[in-house]
Amino acid sequence: MNDIKERELKGGNGWLMLAITVLGILAGIVLFAVSVTLIGGDDNTEHPAYFALTAAGIILFVVALFCMAGLKVIAPNEAIVLTLFGKYHGTIKKDGFFFVNPFCSSVNPAAAFGGKAGRKLSLKAMTLNNEKQKVNDEEGNPIEISVVVIWRIRDTAKAVFAVENYMTFISTQCDSSIRQVARQYPYDVSENGDEKSLRGSSQEIADVLKGELQSRVDTAGIEILDARINNLAYAPEIAAAMLQRQQAAAIIAARQKIVDGAVSMVDMALKKLSDNNIVELDDERKAAMVSNLLVVLCGNRDAQPIVNSGSIY
Repeated sequence: MNDIKERELKGGNGWLMLAITVLGILAGIVLFAVSVTLIGGDDNTEHPAYFALTAAGIILFVVALFCMAGLKVIAPNEAIVLTLFGKYHGTIKKDGFFFVNPFCSSVNPAAAFGGKAGRKLSLKAMTLNNEKQKVNDEEGNPIEISVVVIWRIRDTAKAVFAVENYMTFISTQCDSSIRQVARQYPYDVSENGDEKSLRGSSQEIADVLKGELQSRVDTAGIEILDARINNLAYAPEIAAAMLQRQQAAAIIAARQKIVDGAVSMVDMALKKLSDNNIVELDDERKAAMVSNLLVVLCGNRDAQPIVNSGSIY
């Protein structure tokens, strides 16, 4: 089956053949009616010419009616794969009204997939919303992930003859690709933050996933247009612990930012007091001032000021 290559058929003029078949049906009816009328007479009941006329009318009617099966209507971005006595005959991709060999039969193994009926293949871009599944990331953490894949049929012969059902095939390969890609990256970046992650490197992961999936579905003649992560979360059994870990990391980062800002503000205050000759403080008073300012600037609650009305000494 891998040697089968797509062969495009042009097909005959469907409108011309429709006119011919209609004329053939009408002619067969007329011949049959005339022969019955003539044979009905007492003098012509055994004349062989009238029996031949009857047979010709019946045969013409049946042949014209059978040729109607060769008329095919193809809509834009649709294709029909034809086989002739079990062998691949060709594919019609051009939209229009065509006539093909009436003995040809159309093939579409995925005709009943998802409740859809029909023998035509859609060449439109289609969306596969893969179900959420539980996988392990690079660090072994269980995560829940799902992807959305946009794809289309590129080679109709491979899609029909190379795999049993191309719809089921791409869905299965999508599951396998997700597991393969998820094992290569952590859910989130590490502390140094110099590596790719499933959550932080969406575009890079999408490109890797697209390439991985494309290599798997080439045998079915399918082209992957886009593949992106649709849903990503920790598994329920570790979600609470990972949330606490993220909260702790966020609190530490926020505290570091607050401390850096507080130290900068204290340094600026001391320099302003000294440069403007507002007050001269010894090392002990500077240490007390620094301590008080840091408590005020780094505290979680609003400070309660205490006014000193006496001497500072």
